[in-house]
Amino acid sequence: MSFALPESMREYIDARVRDGDYGNTSEYLRELIRRDQEQQAVARLRTLIADGLASGDGRPVTDDVVADLRARALGDDG
Repeated sequence: MSFALPESMREYIDARVRDGDYGNTSEYLRELIRRDQEQQAVARLRTLIADGLASGDGRPVTDDVVADLRARALGDDG
């Protein structure tokens, strides 16, 4: 993979590597990507929680409910 960065960004990354924060440029970029992935996962979870809270009243969790959810999760529409 190859891409161009403005000189100011290259200098910033080089400084982070020189300061010992990262072993090399690739390590720095991988860390940024991992952080972005984590932030996206947190945002998705928050959306799912908000959707769940907005979906209405809950229902008691019975063995039948668990079995239904398990079947739906496995793609067995019954």
